[in-house]
Amino acid sequence: MPVSQWDCTELARALVESGVTEAISPDTVRRILVSHDLRPWRVHAWLSPQVARDQAFAAAVKVICELYTRLLASYEAVICVDEKTSLQPRPRRAPTLPAEAGKPVRVEHGYKRTGALHLFAAFNTRSGQVIARTELRKRAEEFIAFLDYLDSQLSPRLTTIHLVLDNLIVHKSKAVVAWLKLHPRFQLHFPPIHCSWLNQVEQWFSILQRKLLRHPNFPDLAALVQALEGFITHWNRFAQPFNWTTASVTRVMAKCQLPEGLSAHA
Repeated sequence: MPVSQWDCTELARALVESGVTEAISPDTVRRILVSHDLRPWRVHAWLSPQVARDQAFAAAVKVICELYTRLLASYEAVICVDEKTSLQPRPRRAPTLPAEAGKPVRVEHGYKRTGALHLFAAFNTRSGQVIARTELRKRAEEFIAFLDYLDSQLSPRLTTIHLVLDNLIVHKSKAVVAWLKLHPRFQLHFPPIHCSWLNQVEQWFSILQRKLLRHPNFPDLAALVQALEGFITHWNRFAQPFNWTTASVTRVMAKCQLPEGLSAHA
């Protein structure tokens, strides 16, 4: 049958048509599946890692974990950087209706397209403070502009700034390498591929998505920028870091799934 997900009715029909049995009901199929603890309608997605879960992988993960948990010197900072891309204002075709007794907030499904922008953000792992700016494009040029902005916002007393970034080409371009040579206080650290969850700014992005961008409804790009800036200002008033502990590190290192005989603590 040309289906990728079967239900019990289809399975019962196929069993009869293929001659396995003369008759069987969907309920019987369901009971048989349950008795063998089979749930073919459930799907769990997984990814074949492009980077082997070996000693080198564990060492790279451990470097990031140590940056999050060790005591920093007074001249150090650990900053997580990434971009939240393609943010759209999505003005609705009808006004949003506020909540009433027994009724939720009602948002018009239809919206207009009025462009998109990218949010470049840096999350301070020790203070929880966020430094960010928006751009209409996401190239090495815009990333370097953000690095310049970040450099201007961070105290000159910080002579060693560890930046945790994903493995994007934009973050490793020749222009970025040249910029780093002129700004030696910045040191880049890249988690292994498919470990973007190690980047703490991703946690902050999830909060931003839930609090501000879940149902976007802004008149235009300028209004979206204003809303983003307002949210960041509000966040920084009450900013708190995410609490990474030795227990957190233990759970993360367990994900390395090292082959027998290799130690994540070596």
